[in-house]
Amino acid sequence: MGQETVYAIASGKGGVGKTTTTVNLGTALAGAGARVAIVDADLGMANLAGFVSLSPGSATLHDVLAGEATVEEATYRLAENIVGVPSGNDLSEYAATAPEGLGDVVDTLREDADYVLLDVGAGVSHETVLPLGLADAVVIVATPEPAAIQDAAKTIDLVDRVDGELAGLLVTRTHPSGDVPAEKIASRLDVDLLGAIPEDTAVRASLYAGTPLVVHDPESPAATAYRTLASTLAGDELETDGSGADAPNTSTDDSSTGGSPGTDSTDDDAPDGDTTDDETPEDGATTDAPTDDDASSDDVSAAITDAEADS
Repeated sequence: MGQETVYAIASGKGGVGKTTTTVNLGTALAGAGARVAIVDADLGMANLAGFVSLSPGSATLHDVLAGEATVEEATYRLAENIVGVPSGNDLSEYAATAPEGLGDVVDTLREDADYVLLDVGAGVSHETVLPLGLADAVVIVATPEPAAIQDAAKTIDLVDRVDGELAGLLVTRTHPSGDVPAEKIASRLDVDLLGAIPEDTAVRASLYAGTPLVVHDPESPAATAYRTLASTLAGDELETDGSGADAPNTSTDDSSTGGSPGTDSTDDDAPDGDTTDDETPEDGATTDAPTDDDASSDDVSAAITDAEADS
């Protein structure tokens, strides 16, 4: 393909919607006919499996990076045209991983996939910075909240430090009033704006259902915005029909698909559907805690200025 095909979905702050974006962007691309692989590159705090009700079998990305399994053995079919490579939740297995092997994993997946999406962990560490340089381009995810914008600026700086490429900024959990416009945030951070995902209660429902939003409620405002994001990144090579991909498999057996995106598999064990992670609730979720509306425009602008000064 004559464009970026490996995207790192990143942000320095947890809870801004990286995993939700990875899952729904990937599902939207797959629903339009592209072959997609999504990878849980958050090695220490894995959560991708729970977002799609996937219970990994005998192999995960941890095993691959420890030299104990192949990429094919840790690859699971989620739905038509889309596969996932989950990370494990065992800390002892995490300690045995060699993150440097992620490059080989990406190279293997891109042989069969039109798009590879890396769900990158929050914070600054070797394993979170590494994907920023491996990807063809990095999608920065942030909410209009001051701390998220500060961390987005730091992540942008990290991308530059590892000679990575920026795809642009995605602003999540936006409101029609009360927030600094996404365009202004992108302008002040000096990055292209890829899109804005509105606050949407359907996101929370999809998280608990363990089903991507673009399948769970395809006509919801946030689902529509994710399909628009897919079209923006894919350009003329993608024509979304608004239907999304098929609902993902909700069970696995003790073996992976061992195949490429679009291959079938038959699984037996029921999933745990666990969605407990540092991104739940996230973009579109509603809680009793203060919302992003509490941050004034002046606070956000100040946060951007401070972040620029720190970069």
